Amino acid sequence: MTHDLVSLARSHGIQTHYTSETGDERSLSETALRSLLTVMGIDPDAAQPGRFEAARHVPDLACVAPQGKPAWGVTCQLYALRSSRTVGLGDFEDLGHLAEIAGRAGAAFLGVNPLHALFFANPGHFSPYSPSTRRFLNPFYIAVDVLPGGAEAMAELAAEDPSLFDGLDGDLIDYPRAGRARAAVLRRIFDRGEAVDEPALSAFCERHADAIENFALFEALSMHFAAAGGSAGWHGWPEPFRHPEHDAVRAFAAEHASDILFHIWLQQTAETQLRNAQKRALAAGMSIGLYLDFAVGVSPDGAETWADPDVTMPDARVGSPPDMFNAAGQDWGLAPLSPEALAKRNYRPLAEAYDALMKNAGAVRIDHVMGLARLWWIARGHDARDGGYVRYPLGDMVDVAARASRANGCIVIGEDLGTVPEGFRPVMKAANILSYRVLYFEKREWEGFIAPAQYPVGSLACISTHDLATLAGWWAASDIALRADAGRQDEVSTRRDRAERDNDRHALLHALRLEGLLPDDFAGPLNDRSALPDALPLDLALAIHRFAARTRSHLFAVQLDDMVMALRQPNLPGTTDAYPNWRIRGEVPLEALEDHPIFKAMAAAMREERPRHT
Repeated sequence: MTHDLVSLARSHGIQTHYTSETGDERSLSETALRSLLTVMGIDPDAAQPGRFEAARHVPDLACVAPQGKPAWGVTCQLYALRSSRTVGLGDFEDLGHLAEIAGRAGAAFLGVNPLHALFFANPGHFSPYSPSTRRFLNPFYIAVDVLPGGAEAMAELAAEDPSLFDGLDGDLIDYPRAGRARAAVLRRIFDRGEAVDEPALSAFCERHADAIENFALFEALSMHFAAAGGSAGWHGWPEPFRHPEHDAVRAFAAEHASDILFHIWLQQTAETQLRNAQKRALAAGMSIGLYLDFAVGVSPDGAETWADPDVTMPDARVGSPPDMFNAAGQDWGLAPLSPEALAKRNYRPLAEAYDALMKNAGAVRIDHVMGLARLWWIARGHDARDGGYVRYPLGDMVDVAARASRANGCIVIGEDLGTVPEGFRPVMKAANILSYRVLYFEKREWEGFIAPAQYPVGSLACISTHDLATLAGWWAASDIALRADAGRQDEVSTRRDRAERDNDRHALLHALRLEGLLPDDFAGPLNDRSALPDALPLDLALAIHRFAARTRSHLFAVQLDDMVMALRQPNLPGTTDAYPNWRIRGEVPLEALEDHPIFKAMAAAMREERPRHT
């Protein structure tokens, strides 16, 4: 590899060397450098130096800081909520209901998975972290029965097609079936007109201008081609329709004005219901309210890349480098934003996406927040091992988030797990972006789990996440068994992980003892590994939650699954059909949650550790 190639790559923001999560120094291969330069439109063999080093890497602004005493909240997967009234998956009415339950229990916030728009024409594309756009919402979360004429529309459709609502109450979500039912109901409600508030719809259109028109046009085209047996994503459309300015697209828009208006109405309705859920959260005594999630990127064939193709890199995908959990790295299949295009647009596309989310939230979590500084790009035709980090102007990227935070009074949490670049966390701290601390990972070799007093104040602490085992699952090592059963690791790795988990369980008991939280009946098992129970007892689960709640972290998030001691985790990374990712419904219906004995015990413990201050 020549010095000129390395210098050329650096000048265009490619990080030619990086430190892995284990502290090893790694260099990008010549293949990686050449492929990344090529997707940027740079000839690797020609002298076309860039100006990345001139970019601003120190932010000027800071986000809104959390106020008041340390607080706790609940996190959940919205789709997983179940109640007697929902159609196939949880919705915004369930969200408002849960916010009221959690608020009465003493929680300051309620966190959910990303609510970004996916593909209305393809309910089978259901990963919340692979959105069509981050600017608008997923209409399948609209509560259809609370809309004017909603109950009547459902009754009519059920009479016309008795099978339409069958099979929607199982323990796993059937997205295609649920999507078909919900789409039919929503269109019937729209066509009847009772739920269409013309002044509100006009105001919504005026506020979102061209963005909502383009999105609705994309959705109408997507529905049109999918109904004909084609693709919901624009990569599979006939060539003329892949370009928003083409005459064929304009003709389609003129002929399908009602279909386009339908999708605008869906967004106006979804935003109204989400706003109402936030109002219900605050009215229930929450100081923060909704805590929403911002995905790291968008689907390459979605609305965002169709309407504005220049803002993303069409020949690259976002992923992560090889690490101790994924020897081949990961390809997330998302389109990375173009640093050059963002700068030319004064970061407006990103600013609009942040603002759309923060205006209805008290806090926002930025998934893979290291993307403000760099993302692992993978060139088309290559796998994750031949990818590399491409840097972004950190100062400008942070300032975009900070402006939206200040404009909306919204706290920002950065999910900083994995390979974190040197010097990144101090910048986040200065910008009031809270770090994200997961109990499972907060340990030191030969020392065990760190004490609660060692957590940074400027952070959100939690025990687990949607990508990891629930606490009951972690204790039982069900996640290790899942990885083995799914073929994600070999027998040697499985034995290694089981031994490490056994060590971690004892280390956690030791940490509880030091904090004065170890239940009396665990004094013996602390010194006798054979005496540990296979299943997690409630008193120990409560002690672990008290331990995490005592951290110095300003915010502490409790998973709803852990508040009922569920065993199954929402997502098993690296799998598709081997595990029902994003399909598992909650074990306890909302109507029974408030009086559920484990939920009540968990909430009581959290109120004692982090009492609400008014």
